[in-house]
Formats: sequence, structure tokens, C-alpha cells
Amino acid sequence: MAGRLPPMPTVADVIRLYRISAKKHLSQNFLFDMNVNKKIVKAAGRITNGHVCEVGPGPGGITRAILDKEVEHLAVIEKDSRFIPSLKSLSRESNNRLRVILGDALYFDMGRLFPEDLVTPWDKGPPNIHIIGNLPFNVATPLIIRYLEAISKQTSAWRYGRVRMTLTFQKEVAERIVSPILKDERCRLSAMCQNWCHVTHKFTIPGAAFVPRPKVDVGVVHFLPRINPVIPLPFPLVEKVCKLIFHHRNKKITFGMK
Repeated sequence: MAGRLPPMPTVADVIRLYRISAKKHLSQNFLFDMNVNKKIVKAAGRITNGHVCEVGPGPGGITRAILDKEVEHLAVIEKDSRFIPSLKSLSRESNNRLRVILGDALYFDMGRLFPEDLVTPWDKGPPNIHIIGNLPFNVATPLIIRYLEAISKQTSAWRYGRVRMTLTFQKEVAERIVSPILKDERCRLSAMCQNWCHVTHKFTIPGAAFVPRPKVDVGVVHFLPRINPVIPLPFPLVEKVCKLIFHHRNKKITFGMK
């Protein structure tokens, strides 16, 4: 049964209890401020009674904010086994509304993660399914490219319909994702994301909010898959053309078209 979590140790307390430190090679930065975690979840829209997949939950700050929204079910995909015990403890406190999966979100197929009765025709409104994540910087761009390909093919989570995403990126990357045509920030990522999704830069999180503090700020971006892509061509072709066009420095598009 959905409901709010009981009082629990803070996320910072969990880190100290399990003696977990951030791994630099995994680009880990922890977000202890629950007000910020709640703001990220709020940016996803109405998720009450919905189904959510969180990628890279880490110590579980966003996880708690999602569960407090009284979702029907939450699945988290975590690559770092050090976080599994604390996440399983959180699962018990949530009346088992939380499913903990040890795995790599880059390669995890979400095609069977949600109930079949949630499948919604692509040309209808989005189902009450959401993907949320505070992504490590080293995986954010490869992950969104994989998700765009799945959206183009309507596979993985998108076999259920136009599933929405709310994800974090380095601020510079977030600005590129939402950059309009003819702006200096326009790049391959802008064209590809906007070809298959409506994108919105929701807000910026200062780097000081994270532990350890990154050298950059972080942008929260919301993605809503389009009913029809702007360019109705196969994903590999669009990706290849975008790579060629934006390959050269200073975006000299004519160089890549020769």
C-alpha cells in the first residue's frame, strides 16, 4: 500500500553508517539536501500512484523523495554494490514498494519492468510511468543516446508508450540539449534529443549542493517523447548525419557535408 516513509536516518547518516565514499572513476557526487531531491522529483510531474524507475539511486536521496510521493511501485537500478544494503533497508521501510536491482543502467532492458496494463498507444497521452535519475557525468550522454534509440524504436521502457524522463546533466550539457536552432550551444545532442523529444531545462543545481563538490553546476532536464519525430528517418541514419555535421570545430557544417 502506498504511503509516506517513516522517520529514517538522513542520507548523510547512511553514508557514514555504511562507510561509503564517492568513487572518482564512477563520477559519483552525492546529493544530501532533501529539498533539492524533492525538487528534482517535482520536476517529473505528477507521479502519485504511478510507476517509476530511478537510474543510479546511490545512497537513496531521490529514492526517498519518490517514495514520499506515494508511488505505486519504484524500481531502482544501481551499479555500485556498496549501496545495495541501504537500498534494501529502504525497501523494507516502504512496504516493499521499492525493488532494488543490481545492474548497469546503460545495458538494462526496461521492457518488462512495469505492469502490462500500463501499455498505452503511442499517439495517446503518456502513461503514468517515469524515469528519474541523478546521473554520473561519465554516463549521462551515452545513456541518453541509448534511450533516444529505444524511443525511436519504441522498445525498452518505451514499449509502454511515451514514458517521460527527468535526468541530471552537467549544466553545459543540459544547455546544449535544450539549445534552439542558430544558438552557439547547438550541437549533435541538441538535434538528436529534440528530434525525438520535447525537452525542458527545469532548473539548475549549484555544484555546492553535492558532496564531493563538482567543478560545475548541474542542470535538470525533462524529456517527453514526441508522437512523431521531426525527422522521420531511422535512428542510425540520423545519428550518423548529426555526427558528421557537428564533427568539425566551430560547427563548420559545410565541412561535414562535403
